[in-house]
Amino acid sequence: MNTHADLSALILRLEAERTQALVRKDMATAERLHAPDYQLITPGGRCMDKAGYLRAVAEGRLNYRAWQIEAPQLQLSDTLVLLRYEALLSFPERQLRCWHSDLYALHQGQWLALRSQATAFPPEAAAATPLTAG
Repeated sequence: MNTHADLSALILRLEAERTQALVRKDMATAERLHAPDYQLITPGGRCMDKAGYLRAVAEGRLNYRAWQIEAPQLQLSDTLVLLRYEALLSFPERQLRCWHSDLYALHQGQWLALRSQATAFPPEAAAATPLTAG
């Protein structure tokens, strides 16, 4: 990567590709974009490893209908990128607005999702709360 702008654009593209692969159940793409030791902390506090997460998506136990990324912010280093954004996740039975954080790591020359955590907005937060610095 030549610049921080180039790296930012790449990570945002990868996150869009990764999340849309999960929505479409494109498991080959999802497999490619998650690190071997990937972990997800769900809004409910469950910890899932890569195999368990991708299996839940493939089997429809975790059935994303849409995944919208809003107001992304990035913190960059040479080998790690922290991405945080507001997400609107749609499932067959409900929608969930949450803060979403992803840690991308450079793994054998490829940027891969290493860690993800989603924190649901409290029920009383009817309208989106914009991200603010500080």
